[in-house]
Amino acid sequence: MQDFETILYEEREGVAYVTLNRPEVHNAFNEAMQRELRHLWRALRENDDVRCVLLTGAGEKAFCTGIDRAEAIDAWLADPDARPSTGIVSTPFMYDDPGANINPKQNDLWKPIVAAVNGMACGGALYMLGEADIIVAAEHATFFDPHVSFGMVAGFESVHLLQKLPLGETLRVALLGSNERLSAARACQMGLVSEVVPAEELMERATWVAQCIADAPVLAVQGTVRAVWMAHELGRRMALSQVSSLVELGTEYGNIDEGQQAFRNVRREWRLR
Repeated sequence: MQDFETILYEEREGVAYVTLNRPEVHNAFNEAMQRELRHLWRALRENDDVRCVLLTGAGEKAFCTGIDRAEAIDAWLADPDARPSTGIVSTPFMYDDPGANINPKQNDLWKPIVAAVNGMACGGALYMLGEADIIVAAEHATFFDPHVSFGMVAGFESVHLLQKLPLGETLRVALLGSNERLSAARACQMGLVSEVVPAEELMERATWVAQCIADAPVLAVQGTVRAVWMAHELGRRMALSQVSSLVELGTEYGNIDEGQQAFRNVRREWRLR
């Protein structure tokens, strides 16, 4: 794996640890981070040593605060015709969506993503959290989307957030903008976050979740991820008509013998959540 300028990367025991590393700007993603995340997600598709990804942000103040507006505004002031702060290429019908770069599933990576949220998560951070499979948050974490407060449509962020929250709650987050933040506890009540832990325990707990997933048979895990997301995005009847192919693929080409042997002989320790 190449060296990165804006992210930290490490592999341990089947887990890739990906850290957004721009703490001086609350881990906002600039163009360099977008390029590096896109390269990383696509490279991980071919890295069989990695079976799960743990995504977090450097420091304790923020997981990510979305796009680096300072960089975008500076670029726009230098070249107003480029309009980099909006994403429009030349007309409103052609648009550069940052999600095409920073989101794992939009880059066809179907290895599970565990997000460890260690502070503010706002704006464009909701892109990545919307595609995370499991979110663990520190007690001081907060979630909000300030777009409308500053004259911008909360569009892509709301679409991604709607994958995790009910319609009314998504609208409240979007329309109240910077006036209200979700606490980690409230986000857990609503289903955005699966677990809230003290800040000093965040990485230990998220690592445990990621390691449990990484230790399971690979194709069973990836087939399950595809099945759950398919069922979420399609109607129930349509999903049921298609899920058999995922079960067959994951079972036939996976090591079912290993799994059955584990069922018969292995006593696992478990935690109560």
